[in-house]
Amino acid sequence: MSEVVSTVYVTGEYLGNNPDWHDGDGAWKATQIAGLLDRNGLRPTSVCDVGCGTGRVLRELSRHLPGSPRMVGFDIAAAPLERGDERLAGSGGPAGGRDGVELVVGDARVSTDYFDLLMMVDVFEHVEDYLGFLRAFHGRSRHFVFHIPLDMSVQTVLRSAPIMHARSGVGHLHYFSRETALATLADAGYRVLDETYTRGGVELATNARTRLARVPRQVAHRLNPDLAARVLGGFSLLVLAEEA
Repeated sequence: MSEVVSTVYVTGEYLGNNPDWHDGDGAWKATQIAGLLDRNGLRPTSVCDVGCGTGRVLRELSRHLPGSPRMVGFDIAAAPLERGDERLAGSGGPAGGRDGVELVVGDARVSTDYFDLLMMVDVFEHVEDYLGFLRAFHGRSRHFVFHIPLDMSVQTVLRSAPIMHARSGVGHLHYFSRETALATLADAGYRVLDETYTRGGVELATNARTRLARVPRQVAHRLNPDLAARVLGGFSLLVLAEEA
């Protein structure tokens, strides 16, 4: 990640645009990942979340996994990790690493630790050299989970505003369809074992505009998930992979 781009995350700029650092979506994302792991019979005993934000996905996912798995999150920004600790402390829950989740401020590429599962949840679309970033984690895990926003659809291309919001509001530098997301993983040296759409545009709709779009997206997804994602948008791709 270039110094210019990463500055957005380590200063107050990104936090100003996203005050909760997407913490509110963490439980939903963890549920999607848990379902993918269950479907493939995976029970990792160690999990790394690259670009973990507040650590909410790790904390929620740990509740779905048997035993006491090692859960480690890396983020280049201290602010979201600190906010995650404050949220837990304020609600009477444990803070810091005392809940079994270790949060590290720093670049996960520097670590040499090996994990059963390494996750990138809405991450590499933010990275300037996204192929180099993906390849940097070869040899770090047996299995990988990627959650990739599918910003490219017919309606986003026609309107353009959603893509520009993804760029200015949430820092996306690259915009994917299902096909280009899968091609990216292949180019970076990963073999896809399983994939599924997640329906954030349906299940996380919070304002009037997204609630209005929820119904046609839901109906279209039931009829043809690929067409719904390609035309209407509002979906992400959840992928289980290994090194090719």
